[in-house]
Amino acid sequence: GKCSRGSPERGRPSMEAVLLFSLLLIFIALSIPIGITLGLATGICLVLTTDIPLTLIAQKSFTGLDSFPLLAIPFFILAGALMCNGGISRRLVNLAESLVGFIVGGLAMVTVLACMFFAAISGSGPATVSAIGSFMIPAMKERKYHGDFAAALTAAAGTIGVIIPPSIPFVIYSVVAMTSIGDMFIAGVIPGILIGIALMTVCYFTARKRNYLSSKEPPTLAHVGKAFKESLGALMVPIIILGGIYGGIFTPTEAAVVAVVYSIVIGKFVYKELDWKTLYECLRSSALINGATEFMIGLSMAFSNYLALAQIPAMIAQWLGSVSQSPVVILLLINIFLLIVGCFIDNIAAVIILTPILLPVVTKLGVDPIHFGIIITVNLAIGFITPPYGINLFVASAISGESIENISKQILPFVLAMTVCLMLFTYVPDVSMWLVHLLRH
Repeated sequence: GKCSRGSPERGRPSMEAVLLFSLLLIFIALSIPIGITLGLATGICLVLTTDIPLTLIAQKSFTGLDSFPLLAIPFFILAGALMCNGGISRRLVNLAESLVGFIVGGLAMVTVLACMFFAAISGSGPATVSAIGSFMIPAMKERKYHGDFAAALTAAAGTIGVIIPPSIPFVIYSVVAMTSIGDMFIAGVIPGILIGIALMTVCYFTARKRNYLSSKEPPTLAHVGKAFKESLGALMVPIIILGGIYGGIFTPTEAAVVAVVYSIVIGKFVYKELDWKTLYECLRSSALINGATEFMIGLSMAFSNYLALAQIPAMIAQWLGSVSQSPVVILLLINIFLLIVGCFIDNIAAVIILTPILLPVVTKLGVDPIHFGIIITVNLAIGFITPPYGINLFVASAISGESIENISKQILPFVLAMTVCLMLFTYVPDVSMWLVHLLRH
C-alpha cells in the first residue's frame, strides 16, 4: 500500500497520538524489548487507524536498514571492544596520571581524563566505564577515596564516551535525522571536552573538602614523554578517524573499518595483549550488541513513517507553540522532557524514537539538526547516570561493589555540572557548531 492511501484524517490526529504513546508506555512498562515495542505499537496503530497493510512495516524496516552509514555501527562497537581488551585502556590511564595525577584530587581527575581519552576510541558510555573503572576504582579506594564517590565519578565520566567522537548514538542520530555523521563527530569535540573540565572541577572541590590527597609529586618531562610514547598507538585512533573523514580520505563508515584493523594491529602486534580467544569474544559480543541495535533501527523507520502519516510531529509542534512562542521556553521544555525520558529509556532507543518526533519541531525554530543532535545526545547521556535506568550506575556498581543507592547520592554534583553544560550547549549553539562551521568553509 502507498503511504498516502488511507492516511489518518487531518481532523483528529490526537487519537492516533494517544493510542501510539499509550501503547509505547504499556509495552515499555512490561519490559518488552524496544525493537519489538516499536513494531507492535506501529502495527496496532496501522490496523486500528488506517487501511494500510502491515507489509508497510516490513518494507520500511528493510529499506531503513539498507543504508551504507549504518555499517559504521558494528565496526565502531567492535573497535571499542578490541581497544578495551588490547591493553590500550591501561596505557591511557598511565598517560592521564602523568598529566594530572599530582593535582589535589588528582586520581579522580585522572579517571575523568582517561575516560575522555578512551571516549575518543570506544563510542560507548558503558564500555568507557568498564574499561577505565576496572583500573581506577580500586586505585582510588587504595588512596582512601570513598568507594561510592569513586564509582559515581567513573559512571559520570563514562558518559563522555557518547559525546567525544566517534560516538555510536551520533551515527544512529545522523541516520535517523539524515544529517552528516562527520559533522556530528566534529560538533561533539568541544562539548565533550567542556563536560570533562566541568567534572574535573567538581572533583577538585570535593577532594579539597574531603582531603583526598594527590597521588605524587609533579611529573618530570621525561616521565610524561615516556607515558605519551607508550600510549601514542591508542591516541592515534581519533586522529586517524577524524583526520581521514575531514581530509576526504574515507567516509565515516570506512573510518570505522580502519579503526577495527588498526586496533587489531596495535593490540596484537604492538602491545601484544590481544590473543585469538579474546578476538573471538570481541567479535561475538559486538555481533550480539549490533543485532539488537539494528533490529531497533529497522523497526524505528516504520515507526517514524507512521508518525509522519498521523502528523504527530506537527501536532506536538502546534501544542508547544500554544504553550509558548519563545524558542528559549520551547527548548527548555524539550530539555526537561528528554532528561525525564533518559531516566527510563536507553540512550539509543530514545534517539530512535524521539528524533523523528522532535526534529521537525526544533528545525521550525531555526535550530540546526547538528546542534539538536548534540542537545539530544547530552540529555540522554545524563540519563546514563540517573536512576532508575542509569546503565553507567549499574556498571560502576558491579565493578566497585557499592550499592546503587549510595552511588546515586554521590552522583548529584556531577549531574548538576552536566546539566549546566547542557544549558550552555542548548542556548549557545556556537559551542558545538563553531568547529563544524570552521571546517565546512
